[in-house]
Amino acid sequence: MSDSSTQLKRLVIASGNAGKIKEFRSYLADLGVDLIAKPDDIDVEETGSTFIENAHLKASQVAIATQEWSIADDSGLEIMALNGAPGVMSARYAETDQTRINRVLQELTDADNREAQFVCAIAIASPDGAIAADAIGICKGEICESPRGEGGFGYDPIFLVTELQQTFGEILPEVKAKISHRAKALAILRSKLETLVESHYSA
Repeated sequence: MSDSSTQLKRLVIASGNAGKIKEFRSYLADLGVDLIAKPDDIDVEETGSTFIENAHLKASQVAIATQEWSIADDSGLEIMALNGAPGVMSARYAETDQTRINRVLQELTDADNREAQFVCAIAIASPDGAIAADAIGICKGEICESPRGEGGFGYDPIFLVTELQQTFGEILPEVKAKISHRAKALAILRSKLETLVESHYSA
């Protein structure tokens, strides 16, 4: 039987972002695992050069610090005309969501190509910090000329899902839960997580 100290009964979400925490809980609510926010005093510096490196880093360090299983994501916006920026710097591109949006729109003022994609990398780490599973999800779209919609968070109001002709700020949460970069990454990760849960409850 699995050691009770390593049983996957709950996951510490390695994020202080309320929007991300809500989405994780929504997507994984039916797996029988308690999803808890990380303690406020644990802060991991994102020093990776890619989304997956940062996801691994955060999951591993939070798992070790809490001695719990941990799930972490690193996600952001890549804009083709800006050579992939803001990329891993998405959350640090300016001080607030609004100033980050303003900066992107300003930098795209004369751009003909407004293609962009949201990328999400997710990792799960065991209490010893070892990465047990990971996945990457991508949602393609383009950048609007001005914000649209009041929903979502971050860059959502300026990210247009081309086939829907709506931004992440306009679409219903249940639609976003199916098509977003985080939803796609979690869909890939879900079967891996189910296997982990089963293996840690089995004899």
